[in-house]
Amino acid sequence: MKYIKLTLCCFLFIITIVTYGQKTSVIPSAKELVAYKLPRNEMYKKGWIDFNKNGVMDTYENPDASLDARVENLLSQMTVEEKTCQMVTLYGFKRVLTDDLPTPAWKTKLWKDGMGAIDEHLNGFQQWGLPPSDNPFVWPASLHAWALNEVQRFFIEETRLGVPVDFTNEGIRGVESFKATNFPTQLGIGHTWNRELVHRIGTITGREARLLGYTNIYAPVLDVGRDQRWGRYEEVYGESPYLVAELGIEMAKGLQKDYQVAATAKHFIAYSNNKGAREGMARVDPQMSPREVENIHVYPWKRVIKEGGILGAMSSYNDYDGFPIQSSYYWLTTRLRQDMGFRGYVVSDSDAVEYLYSKHGTAIDMKEAVLQAVEAGLNVRCTFRSPESFVLPLRELIAEGAIAMETINDRVRDILRVKFLIGLFDTPYQMNLKQADMEVNSLKNQKIALQASRESIVLLKNSEKTLPLSKESVKTISVCGPNADDTSYALTHYGPLAVEVTTVLQGIKEKVGEKVHVLYTQGCQLVDKNWPESEILPQEPDAKEKAEIEKAVENARKSDVAIVVLGGNNRTCGENKSRTSLELPGHQLQLLQAVVSVGKPVVLILVNGRPLAINWADKYVDAILEAWYPGSQGGKAVADILFGDYNPGGKLTVTFPKTVGQIPFNFPYKPSSQVDGGNKLGLEGDMSRVNGALYPFGYGLSYTTFEYSGLTVSPERITPKQETTVCFSVKNTGNVAGDEVVQLYIRDLLSSVTTFEKNLCGFERVHLAPGESKVVTFKILPRDLELMNRKGDWVVEPGEFKLMVGASSEDIRQEKSLWVLPYSECNILERKTSSGSYLSVLDNDPNTCWTGNKGDYLNIPMNATGGANNIGIRWKVPAEKFEIQVSAGGGQFLTIYNGFSETAGEMIFYPLDKKVISDIRILLTQGSASISEIKIDGVKM
Repeated sequence: MKYIKLTLCCFLFIITIVTYGQKTSVIPSAKELVAYKLPRNEMYKKGWIDFNKNGVMDTYENPDASLDARVENLLSQMTVEEKTCQMVTLYGFKRVLTDDLPTPAWKTKLWKDGMGAIDEHLNGFQQWGLPPSDNPFVWPASLHAWALNEVQRFFIEETRLGVPVDFTNEGIRGVESFKATNFPTQLGIGHTWNRELVHRIGTITGREARLLGYTNIYAPVLDVGRDQRWGRYEEVYGESPYLVAELGIEMAKGLQKDYQVAATAKHFIAYSNNKGAREGMARVDPQMSPREVENIHVYPWKRVIKEGGILGAMSSYNDYDGFPIQSSYYWLTTRLRQDMGFRGYVVSDSDAVEYLYSKHGTAIDMKEAVLQAVEAGLNVRCTFRSPESFVLPLRELIAEGAIAMETINDRVRDILRVKFLIGLFDTPYQMNLKQADMEVNSLKNQKIALQASRESIVLLKNSEKTLPLSKESVKTISVCGPNADDTSYALTHYGPLAVEVTTVLQGIKEKVGEKVHVLYTQGCQLVDKNWPESEILPQEPDAKEKAEIEKAVENARKSDVAIVVLGGNNRTCGENKSRTSLELPGHQLQLLQAVVSVGKPVVLILVNGRPLAINWADKYVDAILEAWYPGSQGGKAVADILFGDYNPGGKLTVTFPKTVGQIPFNFPYKPSSQVDGGNKLGLEGDMSRVNGALYPFGYGLSYTTFEYSGLTVSPERITPKQETTVCFSVKNTGNVAGDEVVQLYIRDLLSSVTTFEKNLCGFERVHLAPGESKVVTFKILPRDLELMNRKGDWVVEPGEFKLMVGASSEDIRQEKSLWVLPYSECNILERKTSSGSYLSVLDNDPNTCWTGNKGDYLNIPMNATGGANNIGIRWKVPAEKFEIQVSAGGGQFLTIYNGFSETAGEMIFYPLDKKVISDIRILLTQGSASISEIKIDGVKM
């Protein structure tokens, strides 16, 4: 492999000496890359570091002092020069910084007074379209960590106050490094619908980042997809703000586990729906109403800040309603900090500050742009420019009195707080270099990446059970398509750059071994010579291109099944790669049509970063797998699914329009907003445009089938501030194990303002063996019922809500109503039902039930003279383990029965040996269960 030379050449520098100030850095040998060794320096004390070198433990140097005390003590010692240097990022090696390690010249640079952050230093990324850096310090992991330690040592040892620098880096599909565990893009991760898995991805990404020396990761992306043409669709989790929030929370928690790194989410705010989905300099003018911004784009940020505790937010390029976000006090302070409670630091997205004068035209020059951005709430300017371009005008503004020192103190206070939280003042160095080599991109972590790749893939079509293929009956397979043997989808920006990638072709060959003959030809290029102009002025393939298509056809004729791998890559999707069409680019459709014309079974595999309008394929191809950009393990995952070693269970988190002409066409949507006029085709028809989605939100097939039953809502009547529980059963009715992503939707049937036709408000990925069933329980919280009323207040309005459980947003299997009642209309019965639900099991109606999980209990109040001898329980879903407890008053309960229920549907009686009972409690001590009826004398009604 061409990158192996890096591992070898880095050790040729053993005797190299790097000098800065009075210190020297001797590059260690391979044997020495075990633990980081600090030079002898009196500032390194036992249990603390004398950052300001005064021989005294200042408060900010004291690990036992409070966070606020440490911040304020350090802030009080800082000069204007030192404070303003904290408010800027220095881009790393070969971006702005010309040195990989500190040099004597650093003592004369701006950063002699410190620096807020160094971004992407030695992470291997050079520029778009260039190969990864061949600098010796990018790999192995231990040497990389050593190099970042040496840079950190400059800031600690050679600046007056020794404030450590924050090493920032990208990480939306694994930490961006020469090598690291390579996951699917965030869009693929979203299609797993697996909170626990996303949490593990975050934990691995953060852990590997810290082992490599990075302390702040730019993830998760909280943008919500709205326009499928958008180039950065590959970076979103999906179209539902609820799903983006749920997965964003888990990613943030995983990244920030034990404060191993800070998670900086992006892009704040209203970034993902620019006019015409345009990119580049046109990232402006989002096409949304204020109410849609709140419902769709603000929602994930509110929840991820509150529940995920993110320590960073990246302010976006765009304006909204004529006001650039970067200079908006309303968005960066009033909303972000005051309303949402954000307490981290805000970093600009690249040239967002410069755009205030160069694009938006709301500032006359850079100096005024700096003034507007800092006053609005910006903490750190981060872009591919010298830090002086921000710091020098900032210092001028302070000297002139245009920016108050208290404003500067507030901005720096946020930065220092984050640095203290992530341990930069207590453990500023990555000491265990050997551990970096052991963990970064380890086999253990690659197994999680493979799981993510498998779970991200969606089966879109499978007519006549074409899939899975049989290695016993299939003797020859033809493989073609521009993405069949391509690795670039896994090696783009914002993630690991030089890992080994298993292509789809490799995965198939490894899977079938010598038993099956695999024929391969590319078939066509990803795009044609005139793309994208060919999308409006199509051209036929030339002679050479036709010959390659014909070769794919000949291979298909010789085969039992043809596999065609199409889609896109960083030529057609990604940052600055928005499209005007959603069709397969280039001559890919012609290739597919030619292979299908042979008459053999055809499987289409899509490797791409956005939904595509594959109408012809949907109608004529036998089976279709959507793989997104499935990470370095993608070829293995695809092969596992093709041959039945893994049953696909991914579901769409995005809508597939039939044509770009339907856009905007997404989920969630207002009632009837995506319904067109007629539905009769032809000369005598009344239809004027194509209707409906090709594949709706939540859609996905499996090699097995699932049945839903027994939907209950308990309680069915609640007050606006109450929770309720939705419970139902899902069963695998097929003959193979599989995953089902069960989805809960809700609709407010009558409201003061128009609300969405369906809102996702619950999901779970459930694995079931053949014939196995599981009770799924969702909690509906008041926030799930809220709307923003005409006054702009978030309220739960009384009325009827429809609850819908299903396999997709359009495949609804069970429905129930939930009633929200004003307090004044809640009678005694309703209050009892909503608080304890015991009346629902005493109504002689087997369709109403009480449902609970481990730790939940059903409390039944008895008459004061109650003297029941036994209690009868009809279990709808048997309890794995439960207790019957009784109380004679005073709040103390005594356990009189401890066991499990064996059968469902039969009334089982349990003895009560207390003559005077004030309350009976049924406590679930293991698993979940459901009770449909209880029989007992003396119940208090």
